[in-house]
Amino acid sequence: MTTAAAPAAKLAEDALAYARALIRAPSVTPDATGALDVVADLLRQAGYRVERLVSDTGGVAVDNLYARIGTTSPNLCFAGHVDVVPPGAEDAWRHPPFSGALEDGVLYGRGAVDMKGAVGAFLAAALHHGAPAHGSISFLITGDEEGPALDGTVKVVEWLAATGEVIDHCVVGEPTNPEALGDMVKIGRRGSLSGVITVTGKQGHVAYPHRADNPIPRLVRLLSALTAEPLDAGSDHFPPSNLEVVSVDVGNPAFNVIPAVATARFNVRYNDLYSLATLKAEIERRLGTAGEAYDLVFQRGASESFLTAPGTFVETVLDAVEDVTGRRPEMSTTGGTSDARFIKALCPVLEFGLVGQTMHMVDEQTPVADLVALAAIYERLIVRYFATFAA
Repeated sequence: MTTAAAPAAKLAEDALAYARALIRAPSVTPDATGALDVVADLLRQAGYRVERLVSDTGGVAVDNLYARIGTTSPNLCFAGHVDVVPPGAEDAWRHPPFSGALEDGVLYGRGAVDMKGAVGAFLAAALHHGAPAHGSISFLITGDEEGPALDGTVKVVEWLAATGEVIDHCVVGEPTNPEALGDMVKIGRRGSLSGVITVTGKQGHVAYPHRADNPIPRLVRLLSALTAEPLDAGSDHFPPSNLEVVSVDVGNPAFNVIPAVATARFNVRYNDLYSLATLKAEIERRLGTAGEAYDLVFQRGASESFLTAPGTFVETVLDAVEDVTGRRPEMSTTGGTSDARFIKALCPVLEFGLVGQTMHMVDEQTPVADLVALAAIYERLIVRYFATFAA
């Protein structure tokens, strides 16, 4: 083995070993303590200052971690989660979901893609590189991303702000690539807003409609007003905002009864042309044009859209991906929400991870070659980042 090949082999060996150790720690959300122990032990041994942050505002204690090596800026943070969704029927899996099994160059297990594989690659890259000569490397790892996300990254971000801990840039390891490693970097995400519209009438017999008040026609008129026109035509980096009615319900199994109440649920995935406040105002304006009485409740968990505009940081990440894969990723804002929506309050943030085709599925898996390449990309990013921002 050549001198140049030895470090690369060690990086590959460690990325796989760390990912397997994480998968073997069953951490179905929000019980991720065992997996966070793996992360904490590795980072402490490497000289990181490690903080374990427990929050239970949602009624269940959630374990989170923040770790840093170095005390000066710039601080490059790797962020992600080690909690996973339930595996479902374990006998349907090719290999036990928490075994971290290897077969024909493929790593199997719950979290292999989303996102213990990326956390393993983070760790391998950062520990392989070592402490930067100037600046800091940090980790923000949560145990509450796949669940309500009330006591995870959002609470760590609050703690960081309260303690004056500064993160300059952040990479989240969510699976971003649709087909092959190097396809896509997420530079932003749409916001999400859900609501419930309720129309109250008066129950009665369908043969005597004058004695009842059917709420359904009024709800239909409200929904028509809400959806008659597109919210927008999209922006420079985002597709058009999208409002979908996902449920209409009266809870009425009878054919001869006019119901007393009708409800509709909707969700909006919106771009940077709106804030939560302006989007709520637009929804209320549209409903008001129907001329009907209604109640509207916006649900908890709404999130703002965010965008990390193309610039030096984004280009640094794109360059690192291209260095390893030979491909320049597309910059995208597609998909659902992620914990980057909380981190964007602290610093520019973007997402790059594995290929997401099997996330949350039975036999979740990633090619070992992808995992190794991801670790190499993260290490190359560290080198490029400090050459650029600590120069």
